[in-house]
Amino acid sequence: MFGIFKKKDKEEKDPLPWKPLTQENQLEEVLEESYQRPVFIFKHSTRCGISNMTLRRFESELEVSDNYGMYYLDLLTYRSLSDEIAARFQVRHQSPQLIVLRNGEVVHHSSHNNISANVLSKL
Repeated sequence: MFGIFKKKDKEEKDPLPWKPLTQENQLEEVLEESYQRPVFIFKHSTRCGISNMTLRRFESELEVSDNYGMYYLDLLTYRSLSDEIAARFQVRHQSPQLIVLRNGEVVHHSSHNNISANVLSKL
């Protein structure tokens, strides 16, 4: 095939260092870490096209840094943990959803197309 129709290879990024959230007791770890640096929780529905698209866009925007902690929640597998996060942090459950914590409190939350890694640079 001619070169103009050939898809260009995108520069591959290293996999992001997500910490999977799988147990309720990890929320204490997340809270403790939030006193050292901002942390975020990305709640993701693995069967939702919008959630998949949002996660891919978020990951492509994200510059990995030691300045924040990264937690990932598969909310279909761990729905009760997702519900606990909503109750504990007083943030209505949505999917996909980004919740940012600092000093034990929610400083930002967004969902769907409003999710952007740019918010992390403002923390």
